Amino acid sequence: MTETGKRIRLDRVVNRNTRRTVVVPMDHGITMGPVKGLYDMREIVNRVAEGGANAVLLHKGIIQAGYRGYGRDIGLIMHLSGSTVLGPDPDNKVTVAEVEEAIKLGADAVSIHINVGSETEPEQLRTLGATARTCGEWGVPLVAMMYPRGRKIRDQYDVEVVRHAARVGAELGADIVKTNYTGSVDTFRDVVRGCPVPVVMAGGPKTETDEEFCQMVYDSVQAGGAGAATGRNVFQHENPTQMVRVICGIVHEGLDVETALRKYMK
Repeated sequence: MTETGKRIRLDRVVNRNTRRTVVVPMDHGITMGPVKGLYDMREIVNRVAEGGANAVLLHKGIIQAGYRGYGRDIGLIMHLSGSTVLGPDPDNKVTVAEVEEAIKLGADAVSIHINVGSETEPEQLRTLGATARTCGEWGVPLVAMMYPRGRKIRDQYDVEVVRHAARVGAELGADIVKTNYTGSVDTFRDVVRGCPVPVVMAGGPKTETDEEFCQMVYDSVQAGGAGAATGRNVFQHENPTQMVRVICGIVHEGLDVETALRKYMK
């Protein structure tokens, strides 16, 4: 029965026809504070929903405050971990919510952030394994944000460390892995091939141009990626709704960058 529940919930955050997804993470308030674009949460959730995003990703307090939005329906992923840039070790992600809380708040899936290579990697991996077990018991999909970060990581976008981090997420029970884009179709294809669950590209910091970011999304899909989970390149855009439409055009319609921008960025 739990597998049936998981399939139903996955269809809330993944396009059932393309089996890809466009997620807009908005968990930055804990890490970085109220950054540009995340002041009026109700408005931004509704704007990305109007653009056709499959899901938003929020912390429990924002959900409890009623900021899921009241316009077009959209999938809800609740984030379970956090740290701040003000803390002694920002790479030390700790549990700040439980799977059962997410279920009570109406979430369709949960997510957890793991920094592979950090000083607290053992504790974070233990948390990932335990969370996957609980998700399995309740039939809740788990999105694992798997990033190579720590003293031994010279380049967090290097294919060797990215594919290792992604594989760790799959090995410990994630249903979807979100990780860094490695800079080329060939290298990201290596990441995807090494991970037996769908891999979505992390958006990262706001890029200089729309074309630059959209090319990353397009290339990641060409490499076999399952979509994009992008925050700042959407909610800090001058028109988040149009930007989401462009990304969805690339991810779900198979459009190239030029065509998607021409069609949706009006």
